[in-house]
Amino acid sequence: MEEKIEKAKVETTEAKPTVAKPTAVRTERPYSRPSRPPQDRDNRRRTFKPRGKFLFKKKVCFFCKNKNAVIDYKDVGLLKRFVAESGKITPRRFTGACTKHQRKIAVEIKKARHMALIQYTDKHKY
Repeated sequence: MEEKIEKAKVETTEAKPTVAKPTAVRTERPYSRPSRPPQDRDNRRRTFKPRGKFLFKKKVCFFCKNKNAVIDYKDVGLLKRFVAESGKITPRRFTGACTKHQRKIAVEIKKARHMALIQYTDKHKY
């Protein structure tokens, strides 16, 4: 009987080895994208795919192309090309004008509006 008690005491005093779980181990997820070999990554960098829906052609500034065209507030027909139907000044990405000429266009449109040659908004019909 004493032997059984001694065995039980010895078993309880012996520490059982505990296995520590690694905390920061990354496991392969089933939904992750498979990795590609390095040569495929290099080829992918060289090819260009546009992100948007449309590929647009680079526009050339009308005034840089036509050196004799002058931006003047009295030339309403020319300025109306650069004003939207709503009366807003259209941005460079739509008109294709260079920075220098776009600034000049904006100033001349504002002068023409002040002289009542061009409407401010679509609600101000003549």
